[in-house]
Amino acid sequence: MAVTRPTVLVADDQRDIREALRLLLKAEGIGCVAVDGPAAALEGARRQRFDAALIDLNYSRDTTSGAEGLELLRELRKLDAELPIVVMTAWGTIDIAVEAMRLGAGDFIEKPWDNQRLASILRNQLALGAARRNAQRLAAENALLRGGDEEGFIAASPPMRALMAMLERVAPSDANVLILGENGTGKGVLAKRLHALSRRAERPFVKVNMGGIPESVFEAEMFGHVKGAFTDAKADRIGRFELADGGTLFLDEIANIPPAQQPKLLRVLEDGELERVGSSRTIRVDVRLLSATNADLAADVARGLFRKDLLFRLNTVELRLPPLRERGEDIARLAEAFLARFAARYQRQELRFAPSALRALARYDWPGNVRELSHVIERAALLSDAAELDEDALNLKPPAPHDLSGAAALAASESLTVEQAEERMVREALERSGGNIQRAASQLGLSRPSLYRRLAKYGIETGS
Repeated sequence: MAVTRPTVLVADDQRDIREALRLLLKAEGIGCVAVDGPAAALEGARRQRFDAALIDLNYSRDTTSGAEGLELLRELRKLDAELPIVVMTAWGTIDIAVEAMRLGAGDFIEKPWDNQRLASILRNQLALGAARRNAQRLAAENALLRGGDEEGFIAASPPMRALMAMLERVAPSDANVLILGENGTGKGVLAKRLHALSRRAERPFVKVNMGGIPESVFEAEMFGHVKGAFTDAKADRIGRFELADGGTLFLDEIANIPPAQQPKLLRVLEDGELERVGSSRTIRVDVRLLSATNADLAADVARGLFRKDLLFRLNTVELRLPPLRERGEDIARLAEAFLARFAARYQRQELRFAPSALRALARYDWPGNVRELSHVIERAALLSDAAELDEDALNLKPPAPHDLSGAAALAASESLTVEQAEERMVREALERSGGNIQRAASQLGLSRPSLYRRLAKYGIETGS
C-alpha cells in the first residue's frame, strides 16, 4: 500500500522565503502548499486538510507586533483544533513566543532558520499530529465496539432493549454466560460489553477463538506449558486461563472444542484449578467465563458431540442476540454509525445516504447480519464516486449464485474483507468460465470493462 506524503501549509509574504521552504520540504519528502498571507492560508485550510502548518507572524511591512500571525493562528485552530502549527518570525521575542504557544502553537522558530532544526521540528509536529488523529480514530472505533453510555452501541429496537436489560442485570455478577446468535450478529461485541459492565472491567479481557486452536496444542494454549514439556517448548509459557486471571475469558465458537478436550475444560470450570502441560504444580485461577456459538448445542449434546455437564457450566445465563432482520429500528442507526466510521477512515467526510438507500437497507434480509451491513457500507464508501450513496451504490439486489453483489455476504459469513471476497469470486468465475471474460463478467453481474478493472486491481492475469 502506498504511503501518503504529509502536506504542510506554508504562509509567508516573501516569495523567496516560500520557495526556499518548498525546496527544503521537498528534500525531506514533505508536500507543501505555499501562500502569501492569512487570507489565502485560511482559504486553503477550508479547501483541504493539512498535516501541519508553518506560518509567519508578520505580514504587513510596517509591523513587528506579530498580531497578524497570532490572529491567523487563532483562526486555523478554529478550523482544525488538532492541526500542528509552527510559527516563525524575524522579529522573535519571548513574549510573542509565549503568546503563540498559549494559543496552541506546537513550536516556534526564528528567521533565518537552521534547515536541520526546522526539518526536525516539523517532523516532530507531524508525528504528534498523526498520533493525535490516530488516537481520535481509535477512540471512535472502540466506542462503537464497547457501547456503554457511548453513542456507538446501537440497541433501540425492542428485542435489543430487552436483551440490554437482561445484560445489565447479569453483567455485575460472576455468572458464566453463553451468548447465542447467528454469524455476524455481534456476539463478540456483546461479550466486551458484559466485561465492561462487570466488576472485572479493569482486569484482563482475553478472547480465544476455539475454532482456531488445533487439538494437538489445545492444552498448551489454554493451560500453558513448562520448558521441555514437548519438542517445541523452548521456555515456560502462560496459558489463556492464567492470562485472564482476575478478569474475563471469552471462548468464541465454543462448539468447536474437541470432545477429548471437553473434560479438561470442565475440570477448570468446576475447581478453578489447572496444571501447565509438563508440570504437576496446581495453579488456581479466578476467571469469569463468557462463551459464544451459532450452533445448536442442545442438538450437539443429543448427538454426543458436546458434554451435557459442560453445557450446564457454560450457560448459567443464556443471552440470545437477535438477527439484524429482527432489529428494524437499529438498521438505519447502525448504517449511519458505520458510514461515519468509514467516511473518516477513507477521508470521505462528504458521504451521506440518499432516502432510496435507507429504504433499501430496511428491505434487505441481511443474511450476514451486522457484519454484512458493515461490509456493505465499507464497500460503498470505497467504490462510490458520488457523495450521496443511493440504492444502486449499496448493491443490495438479491445476488445470483455467483453474482459479485454477494461479496459482502460472503465476506461476512467467512470473516473476509470485502476486497478479499470480491477477488475470490472473480478468480472462481474465471476458473468456471475457462478464462472467457464475457462469460465470467455475466456470471459476476458485471460489464466487461468493470471486470477488466477488477482484474487490474487484483493483479489477475487471464493469459489473453
